[in-house]
Amino acid sequence: MKNEQPATATRPDGKAPVDDLAGASLEKVRDILFGAQVRDADRRFGRLEDRINKESADLKEDVRKRLGVLEQFVKRELESLAERIKAEHEARTDADKDLSRELRDQTKAAEKKFGQIDDQLARVQRELRQQLLDAQQKLGDDIQRQSQDNLARLASEASELRTEKVDRSALAAMLTELAMRLTSELTSEK
Repeated sequence: MKNEQPATATRPDGKAPVDDLAGASLEKVRDILFGAQVRDADRRFGRLEDRINKESADLKEDVRKRLGVLEQFVKRELESLAERIKAEHEARTDADKDLSRELRDQTKAAEKKFGQIDDQLARVQRELRQQLLDAQQKLGDDIQRQSQDNLARLASEASELRTEKVDRSALAAMLTELAMRLTSELTSEK
């Protein structure tokens, strides 16, 4: 604390007021009685303030250093994480490409296989149709031949019957002659 003299107002007659003189002397007494203690307290407060300021500056510097270290650590971790994410993204992209390529290859192979199966099925159907047509033709030919054979046999047997059959008038004459012989034999036996 500084010893300040209170501002004194002058009286109109130009003399210093009595209160001002008493105040100044009171200050002197105080300074004599307590001045050393006040100066000592001021020095202590000054040292304490300096120490607090120094510790505050040290604390600020320590916090700044720690924040710098923390910032560097966070930055490195973020970079590491970004690299891992990038690597994983690239790996997944590559895997997706491989999977897409494999899927395309499998699709092409399946389409090719289906095409081959369709071709085989069409070929088998053509072969079956041809076999059915051949079998139908053969069966038709067999039926035609058997029909012609049967007709020829029937015609042959009909002509045989015609040649071998007995004429009606000859049969009637033969039966009449047989009846007469039987009747003559029957009459001779009696």
